Amino acid sequence: MKYGKVKNVVKQLLSTNWYTLYKFTFEYQREDSTWETQEREVYDCGDAAAVLLYNKEKQTVILTKQFRMPIFQNTSEDGDAMMVEVCAGLLDGDTPEVCIKKEALEETGYKIENVTKVFESFMIPGTVMQKVHFFVAEYKDTDKVSAGGGAEYETENIEVLEISFKQALNWMYTDKIKDGKTVMLLQHAQIKNLLEH
Repeated sequence: MKYGKVKNVVKQLLSTNWYTLYKFTFEYQREDSTWETQEREVYDCGDAAAVLLYNKEKQTVILTKQFRMPIFQNTSEDGDAMMVEVCAGLLDGDTPEVCIKKEALEETGYKIENVTKVFESFMIPGTVMQKVHFFVAEYKDTDKVSAGGGAEYETENIEVLEISFKQALNWMYTDKIKDGKTVMLLQHAQIKNLLEH
């Protein structure tokens, strides 16, 4: 028997203070064919793109480090709210490819011409609408055209890290890297042997 149908969806705007928060009231068809009323809050911050920059010759990756308020709120007073992440950003009307090239330049200072899309994912499907487009891209030292650090008007204060792929994997397995999109791209690179010559 088919179930999981939805009807009578009512959308209520709760907040537009930073991004957009909605409350949805709807009827959901259960497995026994009965209908029940449910309510969900859904946060819409727009779709995004993320990229792992890697260098086969040097066996290195480019990561970023920046303060994240949600992490600060979910750690003890002496916890570290500085997150090590791959380069990422919101699409803001751009295609995923255009977005991630722009973000790579703003955040890391590397001008990347070619990116390869590897998959897309809903990261927190229970509460957040955002879909993230995941990319990998090779970089060379000559691609470095600026210091990076993020767009000044966005108050990002990003530190650019170039570390060995081996060290990045170690950080992932020792909880120094806890960002989901970064873990996913590092594991993809490991599974696909992207840094093998």
